[in-house]
Amino acid sequence: MKEKVENLKAALAKRFVAHPWHGISAGEKQPEIVTAFIEIIPSDAVKYEVDKASGYIVVDRPQKFSNHMASLYGFVPRTYCAEEVAAFCAEKTNRNDIVGDGDPLDICVLSERTFSRGNILAEAIPIGGFRMIDGGEADDKIIAVLKGDQAYGHLKDISELPEAVLNRNKHFFLTYKDLDGNTKNVEITHVYGAEEAKEVIRRSINDYNKHFGNCDDELTLALTQFLGAEV
Repeated sequence: MKEKVENLKAALAKRFVAHPWHGISAGEKQPEIVTAFIEIIPSDAVKYEVDKASGYIVVDRPQKFSNHMASLYGFVPRTYCAEEVAAFCAEKTNRNDIVGDGDPLDICVLSERTFSRGNILAEAIPIGGFRMIDGGEADDKIIAVLKGDQAYGHLKDISELPEAVLNRNKHFFLTYKDLDGNTKNVEITHVYGAEEAKEVIRRSINDYNKHFGNCDDELTLALTQFLGAEV
């Protein structure tokens, strides 16, 4: 029966594309190296994001102003910002009113190369992050470098990042929700290093497992039931 289940899973994998959030692993070496699903590239004048129900890339909104994303931007699959991520943010900021934003963990991936499209996977090495709070919700932005990148790939911690690059990314997140000069309630309370970024990743994976479980195990169970085995 086990062999039949594995054969059926392999056949399904050949026929259907995996959901970017639920169907792709965060990486065998996470949190040291993570898989990043890239939704937006720096040249995009439109904010794209994954539709949670279908997995397709959809248009969220055109960017109102001329500033563009300063790096490759997306999320780490099979992560979720909920109780553990919120508790870590609350601990670090001494606030008791923080909740998770209910989204996958965001990630910015730095590279010297120009990319022509999003909707791609990239191996990324976390070097730090922004502790961002958006309307009382923990909305961390992990800062990472593209694995093997000639300009950034050697960096181990955000403290090694040129200040201009750091500030460019920070400025985008503090201003991209501005509408007609009215600043939204968005703040970056801390810029943290690689070890803290890895802890945020671990917690976001724990939050995902708590809320969604292991989709590979769920698929195995469903196929076993379908094939008529005792469970």
